[in-house]
Amino acid sequence: MINIGQQFPSFTKTAVVSIEKGKEFETLTSDSLINDNNQWTCMFWWPKDFTFVCPTEIAEFNSNYSEFRDRDTTLIGASTDSENVHLAWRHNHDDLRGLKFPMLADTSKSLAEELDILEPNEKIAYRATFIIDPQGIVRWASVNDLSVGRNVKEVLRVLDALQTDELCPCNWEKGEATLTV
Repeated sequence: MINIGQQFPSFTKTAVVSIEKGKEFETLTSDSLINDNNQWTCMFWWPKDFTFVCPTEIAEFNSNYSEFRDRDTTLIGASTDSENVHLAWRHNHDDLRGLKFPMLADTSKSLAEELDILEPNEKIAYRATFIIDPQGIVRWASVNDLSVGRNVKEVLRVLDALQTDELCPCNWEKGEATLTV
């Protein structure tokens, strides 16, 4: 898997950004990961659309969208399903209609391969999460097996810790003292 401290791979992918007719799709590129606006990125992957655990996670990330925005962090969801499948799922699932972040389609699986997050048999993405700093460097990566949903509050906790640029002890929470050496 891609290592901490490495540049996030280059990509150009189609994403579903809306269910409004004529405004459904946009092209996302890795160029947006590198910026002078101190904008971080959190990209999270799920295995398959139209499944059971995946919408619980996607809905939870969406429920916490403002928390990511308050931390100057762009949220991007991704899987190896196509943009058309993403759009159909958003239309079909009550919890996904009002998503505030893009659903990236990696149908070629090229980005998932570069990240080394493909399950070897089905070639679907593991539940991987990446926090990327404004220079496009991976600062945190976490991967869950296919059957286990992640904890979005933990993603936010780690993001908070990384953004302090300080030493943060075990179980550190935003607002608590960091370590001094």
